[in-house]
Amino acid sequence: MLGSSRISLLLMALMFGSAGGAAQSKVLQNRSGPPSRTIHLDVVVTSKPGVVVTGLSRQNFAIFDAKTPTAITSFEAVDEGKQPVEAILLIDAVNVGYSEIAQERIEVEKFLKSNEGQLTLPTALAVLGDKGLQMQGGYSRNGNLLASDLDKYTIGLREIGRSAGYYGAEERLNDSLKAIKTLASYDAGRPGRKIILWVSPGWPLLSGPGVNLARSEQDALFNQITWLSSTLREGQTSVYAINPLGVGEGVGRAFYYQQFTKGVKKPGDVDVGNLGLQVLAEQTGGLVRNSTDVSGLLRECVEDNVAYYRLSFEPAPTEKRDVYHPLRVTVARPGVTVATSTGYYAEP
Repeated sequence: MLGSSRISLLLMALMFGSAGGAAQSKVLQNRSGPPSRTIHLDVVVTSKPGVVVTGLSRQNFAIFDAKTPTAITSFEAVDEGKQPVEAILLIDAVNVGYSEIAQERIEVEKFLKSNEGQLTLPTALAVLGDKGLQMQGGYSRNGNLLASDLDKYTIGLREIGRSAGYYGAEERLNDSLKAIKTLASYDAGRPGRKIILWVSPGWPLLSGPGVNLARSEQDALFNQITWLSSTLREGQTSVYAINPLGVGEGVGRAFYYQQFTKGVKKPGDVDVGNLGLQVLAEQTGGLVRNSTDVSGLLRECVEDNVAYYRLSFEPAPTEKRDVYHPLRVTVARPGVTVATSTGYYAEP
């Protein structure tokens, strides 16, 4: 288990060594000015996985901000005809072993080539490997073309190791958070809704009795959490955590993240686990799925996003920055599932 001194080195890397650091600094500088206080939410309503509920009106929805009913100030039903959702499909070669990467790749290619290679959403491929995050070209609906691009990237899909033969948990966490921050910044600059389909069991949470954080470290982590939460929500980006290990992963490990899913209200409550992949997925209105049928899960996640609803409301004034508000959106329709951001950090 990592001690505080190792965590300190890690946090320094996260704050200043990220490939998305320049973009992050720019976003933070922009937030120092008078931000728009309006909260916009993308809401996905499904009757079952892969089956979207359309035809709803503003009157079907209710928003609860910190358990208080809040008036919906704008409403829009968005479908393929208005603006297609864009997807980034990320293959994680950092947080799985060699054999899992090989199977992961087979399942991804199966997904790309299904339906004669015609993809539902414009999709871009990304690989997180020993060279960091690499995007494989632009967005395309041609799954066969993307599968061909993936074939050319075989060298990058291998087990990552250090000279000592072991890639440390803190380095895997560092590389993973660099990648999610870079993607969040990238998506924030593109219009419309985006989804990140992250095929991985997740990165190390590095949390527990053996990890003690100093107050300065908690402050730094809290800043990371509030920035990432706001950037993903304002950039209309949801994360989907697709665990390819299925029943091969222990129950304890697979569900350990759940104790970190509640929004962090203050630096003193922070833990490294609050930045876990599955945590981000639940908080951004994505999904956490666990199955070796990765191709099937990808299809369901994509079909969940062929249409969505765009809602907004005006939050109550606050005197401080980054005041956490839990959110809940309900729909007056029996038997449906509602997915959206589970909270936001309010600004004065």
